[in-house]
Amino acid sequence: MISARAFTTRFLGDPVAICAGTVALVLVLMAATAPLIAPQNPYDLMQLDIMDSEMPPSWMPGGDPRFLLGTDAQGRGVLSTIMYGTGISLLIGLGAVAVQGVIGVTLGLVAGYRGGWIDSFLMRLADIQLSLSTLMMAIIALAIFQTAFGAATYSQLAIPILIAVIGIAEWPKFARTVRASVLAEKKKEYVDAARVIGLPARLVMFRHILPNTLTPVLVISTIQVAEAIMIEASLSFLGLGMPVERPSLGSLIRSGFEFIFSGSWWITLYPALVLIALILALNLLGDWLRDTLNPKLRRGED
Repeated sequence: MISARAFTTRFLGDPVAICAGTVALVLVLMAATAPLIAPQNPYDLMQLDIMDSEMPPSWMPGGDPRFLLGTDAQGRGVLSTIMYGTGISLLIGLGAVAVQGVIGVTLGLVAGYRGGWIDSFLMRLADIQLSLSTLMMAIIALAIFQTAFGAATYSQLAIPILIAVIGIAEWPKFARTVRASVLAEKKKEYVDAARVIGLPARLVMFRHILPNTLTPVLVISTIQVAEAIMIEASLSFLGLGMPVERPSLGSLIRSGFEFIFSGSWWITLYPALVLIALILALNLLGDWLRDTLNPKLRRGED
């Protein structure tokens, strides 16, 4: 296991990791402090004026200094909607990965430790789910929910529903990763010692084996957050994700897409650039963590 000092040294010695970490940190802080620093609250109808709709960025002819990146069709400042939308996208991404982690890690531990028919059943279940498109499963589930309960109910429950759907659809990636680690760990002496002193299987799995499988879980979590955000953005662009009145980055891109050819390109462009920067930063951090924490992939010794 790499030490904290070596970890920090490697991070500070890698320009790509520094840039990715800085971008991710700036976007996270921007989203977390949006209610305090955003020029406008896009959810407050009292702050909106339809006469401000489709204003260009402030440095262009017809722009307004109040709206640095222009406004959308509802008169909301694009900068403000990006700040709030980034927070919603991150919330869904982190929530979905938490669901994936709880389900996947638990089933992976059980499958790897128990073995036998339990392992075969859970892994075949994971194989079946991996063979299906996550986006297609999410589209079907969300379409059924909206049809059954109506758009108004869905609008109120959109965030927890998206977290649950994306989380349940992606758990096999965690399960297979953890299972592979458990198969290696359960043959070691400390596991045999725990069994000899009579510890129940539940304690052996969660108290002794699980802490030694967290390194690959950390790596895959970073990448899965990016993937969950991308899936939510795709669903929102198709009209099945976040509603327009509660914008995520995906729904912001969708709401401005129809205005691109009319000249209001900024409504879609700036949320798209933020989404690309966020996904790229998280993926680069995930790749760096994988290379740093996996001894087989390290180029040098500490």
